[in-house]
Amino acid sequence: MSEVEVVGPAALPGLQAQVEQILAEAKNQGATACEVAVSVEQGLSTTVRQREVETVEFNRDQGFGITLYVGQRKGSASTSATGEAAIRETVAAALAIAKHASEDESAGLADAALMARDLPELDLYHAWDITPEQAIERALLCEAAAFDTDARIRNADGTSLGTHQGCRVYGNSNGFVGGYASTRHSLSCVMIAESDGQMQRDYWYDVNRQGELLADAASIGRRAAQRAVSRLGARPVPTCEVPVLFSAELATGLFSSFLGAISGGALYRKSSFLEDTLGEQLFPSWLNLDERPHIPRAMGSAAFDGDGLATYAKPFVEGGRLVSYILSTYSGRKLGMPSTANAGGVHNLFVSHGEEDQQALIKRMGRGLLVTELMGHGLNMVTGDYSRGAGGYWVENGEIQFAVQEVTIAGNMRDMFRQIVAVGSDLELRSNIRTGSVLIEKMTVAGS
Repeated sequence: MSEVEVVGPAALPGLQAQVEQILAEAKNQGATACEVAVSVEQGLSTTVRQREVETVEFNRDQGFGITLYVGQRKGSASTSATGEAAIRETVAAALAIAKHASEDESAGLADAALMARDLPELDLYHAWDITPEQAIERALLCEAAAFDTDARIRNADGTSLGTHQGCRVYGNSNGFVGGYASTRHSLSCVMIAESDGQMQRDYWYDVNRQGELLADAASIGRRAAQRAVSRLGARPVPTCEVPVLFSAELATGLFSSFLGAISGGALYRKSSFLEDTLGEQLFPSWLNLDERPHIPRAMGSAAFDGDGLATYAKPFVEGGRLVSYILSTYSGRKLGMPSTANAGGVHNLFVSHGEEDQQALIKRMGRGLLVTELMGHGLNMVTGDYSRGAGGYWVENGEIQFAVQEVTIAGNMRDMFRQIVAVGSDLELRSNIRTGSVLIEKMTVAGS
């Protein structure tokens, strides 16, 4: 396997040839089935701090990972090396692992008849012609705008611009070979505000397949500064049971936890609080969750899953009821169900929402906590018990009163899902999960 000189769509034929070469080598060494993913990627990133350049980094990586089968025995290996010797050695390593592995009746490739055939063009590759000097200039402009926003912005915790492009090809011995090139560009700013002996830190960012469509650098800096300043004077509140409004960027985490709980791996291991809930009413009847994997240029779009099956639009929750688990070929076999073409995860989850934006939901909440920061990983996936450190803003009479810190919010996720009152129209578009702010009827807020 020789070094690939290009990274964009022009790299696809070379990577496809490498996949074919690796599959042939696996067959020659005695594998009964094989799948392989080959990738090449490169990126530029720069970070500035306190009006000075901190880092400028360029990276380029290439390699492949292989999983092969000897009957029902499975072995995997990967390498960043190139060349025919690397292929032979990596295949041999995976084969040695497979020969010593236990048999697994669920192991193996998806059926050949199920492999994706006509792959849609999703327009995921948009190279950004930006030089290191231009990247530094844009990051410095972002930070300068943050400093100029408010005199209480005294320090910076890093402003970073990154641009990444890559190409990946997956193939298997059941006749599938498919690949795509993609890009990801981002700009983030983290600032620190200080007043009366208190310091508060906050951030803002944007990400896009197209660098030219990133939010204006100055606007990102101003938003980061405004968020940091608004947290000055934060304090805990007495322990109470009140409505809680999760901002859109944090609400994605609620639905990400839900996806984890209905994923085949957690279900067949019996480690999910949503085991055996297919068909149950888990959410209010107005709420739907559906996957839309073929949106052009979206961050989560994909034409095929990690098993080579064609992705397709589908609901997971309809009218509040769970109508589908999230299954790969392997987890589906473990559960006696067909794959949902979700090996590797869900692509572009959409959460149904109303017409009220976050401000309208604050008014509707009346009294409670707007959560804009979460700390720790306090979810017990087996029981659904949820407890996390939080920060945000206290609301009285439908208006924000003061910033809140050093509190814990707690509940059980099954109760939290059922008690969703509304999903806002302020959609988070930077994530694989598109949701607005989420208002939950009541949670325990533990403070002073």
